[in-house]
Amino acid sequence: MYQTREQVLNLLDNLSEFNVKNILGLRGDKIPGKQPVGDFNHANDLVAFVHQNRPDFSIASACYPNCHPEATGFVDDIAHLRTKVDAGADHLISQLFFDNQAFYDFQEKAEIAGIHVPIEAGIMPCTNKKQIERITQITGVPLPKKFSAILDRYQNSEEAMREAGIAFAVDQIIDLVSEGVDGIHLYTMNHADIAERIWNATKSVFDAANARTRTTIKHRS
Repeated sequence: MYQTREQVLNLLDNLSEFNVKNILGLRGDKIPGKQPVGDFNHANDLVAFVHQNRPDFSIASACYPNCHPEATGFVDDIAHLRTKVDAGADHLISQLFFDNQAFYDFQEKAEIAGIHVPIEAGIMPCTNKKQIERITQITGVPLPKKFSAILDRYQNSEEAMREAGIAFAVDQIIDLVSEGVDGIHLYTMNHADIAERIWNATKSVFDAANARTRTTIKHRS
């Protein structure tokens, strides 16, 4: 929303110089009080521009199992997602979610809409109350009863909440992998130690799954 075509082309040139050809194309969040002045009002505009100018790049885009907060509903949201895929997004990374069933329902909606690119499940290990409150306020992602019960029981113990948050994320991942998810994308919030804990707890699950599939785990700081 705040980048021009020229700025994006310069950025793509810089990435190419370092042989970086995998990017995540996002519209970006609106900045309160700042009028958008860029050339890309929607993510599909950016994806199409990158795809046309750098066809050798792999472009990921975002999707929302609990529906994009600006969409009028799932029909509108899935239709917009289809425009991003048609524009050149070759795989999708989901917004974080805490209820795996919401992700499975979303996968079904995407399939019905003709969206057949890989979809990575976005998992955020929430390890303290303030973090959870901030994330749910920003994203509007609902908390399932199971996670709300964890928060109620352990919110006053920093160590217990951390361990419970990691355990919840591990349980989510194990279930997703068992259902054949295309990949896991960890939102680590720069906590490499938590990412390592989760990897160590799920590595054997991925090893077993990779014997038959190509499920991968990635992390984002």
